[in-house]
Amino acid sequence: MQFLLAFIVVAPLVGAVAALLPAPPGLKGSSPDQAVLRHGVTVTGAILLATIVLAAGFDHDHPSKMQATTDISWIPALDVRIHLGIDGISLPLLVLTALLTFLCALYSYFKMPAGPSPKAFVALVLVLESGTLATFAVLDLLLFFLAFEMVLIPMYFLIARWGGAARQAAAWKFILYTLLGSVIMLLGLLLIGLKSGTFDMVALATDNGRGLTSSVQFIAVLAIGVGLAVKTPMWPLHSWLPDAHTAAPTVGSVLLAGVLLKMGTYGFVRILLPIAPDGMHTFAPYLAAFAVVGIVYGSLACLALVRPGSKGDLKRLIAYSSVGHMGFVLLGIASMTPTGVNGALFANIAHGLITGLLFFLVGAVKERYGTADLDTLSGATGAALYGRAPRLGGLLAFAAVASLGLPGLAGFWGEMLALFGSFDPAEGLSRPAFLTFMSIAAFGTLLTAAYMLLVVRRVCMGEKREETHRIADIQSYEFAAWTPLVALTVLAGLWPAVLLGLTDPAVQKLLAGGKS
Repeated sequence: MQFLLAFIVVAPLVGAVAALLPAPPGLKGSSPDQAVLRHGVTVTGAILLATIVLAAGFDHDHPSKMQATTDISWIPALDVRIHLGIDGISLPLLVLTALLTFLCALYSYFKMPAGPSPKAFVALVLVLESGTLATFAVLDLLLFFLAFEMVLIPMYFLIARWGGAARQAAAWKFILYTLLGSVIMLLGLLLIGLKSGTFDMVALATDNGRGLTSSVQFIAVLAIGVGLAVKTPMWPLHSWLPDAHTAAPTVGSVLLAGVLLKMGTYGFVRILLPIAPDGMHTFAPYLAAFAVVGIVYGSLACLALVRPGSKGDLKRLIAYSSVGHMGFVLLGIASMTPTGVNGALFANIAHGLITGLLFFLVGAVKERYGTADLDTLSGATGAALYGRAPRLGGLLAFAAVASLGLPGLAGFWGEMLALFGSFDPAEGLSRPAFLTFMSIAAFGTLLTAAYMLLVVRRVCMGEKREETHRIADIQSYEFAAWTPLVALTVLAGLWPAVLLGLTDPAVQKLLAGGKS
């Protein structure tokens, strides 16, 4: 188990280096480009397999216990250690990251985005995977920061070199926002480590803030929270996200929405809730207020984009929907209750599955029609995707209703539990205030349903027009890349205990200060 976890974190880096080397003559196949793309599929597939074996070997009877741990001294002077481990909170995120990266590599093998050499593309995707997996596996604050930052450069280049229109501006906006937030976050992490005498996240969580004064916790939550909020993204620190998603290639958008946004909310749960509970208690109402504003704001922005004549971009609309969905995650965390935090973690996974699928589908629509502009797509009556490519239209409608939180699909449970957590927040938090937040968030679910159904109306329905070129339905490689996301969306919706059974004991222990 220890070896497996270390392999999962390190192997993508080794694979990235290997991708930049010349392919052995026997493995070149039809071309060097195909060889390196096949290398990406092989490496990400091996990591996914290792992650599944790790999940199978995980002690599901004790998900609150740190497992597969490695603890090696790295910088003794600062007491920085190479400390790895997983519990019921981090394991689902590890599996989600490995799955989405493999599906992106598989999709790219058949549909490589236009841009420079595939060698650099595959290497960047693997470095991105390694940084994300490390973020969910490390148990040292400084290592967490290094892993957190490791993903920025590859994502910057994926947007800047393989993106669409306005990609340079979007990439710069992404890197500047996230780097500025990270600098502030580093100050908070150093404050905690220096004041407590350790950077070990397990020891700090067990101490549960007892070694930190209230003022230190207040400053630490403010500093770290800003950095995490930028990555989440929380309103009003979200403005980099729509530009980045609109400009990014399809697989870049899938990884950005499905994996990178989860790093911010994971930090709130893993670091701030257990290590600085008094500081979180002070900021929780403000976090909840920003969260519900984000829910409503994201939904209203989507309604404005989907309105006929607004020239709304479908990728931009899905990006704004992420602002709203991540608002539910932040609301659950802000409640500081097991119910709310479990809902936040469930919504994290559901958003990764559903929004990852949506970006795959929007990329496919854009490829077939040559545009993601809703007015151009729908024309006078609608794009008639049901009539022209029925399987693609049906799958887009499925993803849309999953995103709006239809009961029986994954999107429902996380948002419902986040609302339940707000209905009865942690002791000491203002219940009237959180009931108000709950009501506003519930109104946001209605707005979400409105814009998603309008997207289905404009893109999937309408009169089938005679076209000079035929629109292809779902291809075999697309079917292979999208089917796991559909299956897991249904499984998580019908059997939520699979995920909640992992997260709940770990959340209970986290909120109880390390006591099971």
